[in-house]
Amino acid sequence: MLKKDNLSLGIVLGLITPLVAFFLYYFFLIRPHNNMGLGQFFNILKDNRQMIPKIVSICLLLNGLVFFLYTRTRKDITAKGIFLVTMLYAIAILLLKLIR
Repeated sequence: MLKKDNLSLGIVLGLITPLVAFFLYYFFLIRPHNNMGLGQFFNILKDNRQMIPKIVSICLLLNGLVFFLYTRTRKDITAKGIFLVTMLYAIAILLLKLIR
């Protein structure tokens, strides 16, 4: 599946990769130091909305890595899908910063 070069695969990877990065961020950086559950972390994010764009931005770093790997292997159509979703996330981050 990951050897294909199509736009829909890139869109799916672009959507899933930041979610994986978010859970990695929680399990390796937040949970060991604060010993809080995932529900408590979501409540903190709900109360402190200014943290959401920052965490989403951090999670997009993994999207950049996946984009780099796909451009390196010359799977440019899949990389376009990843880039498209990354730009949509970036627009959402800007909107979140403007709304608050």
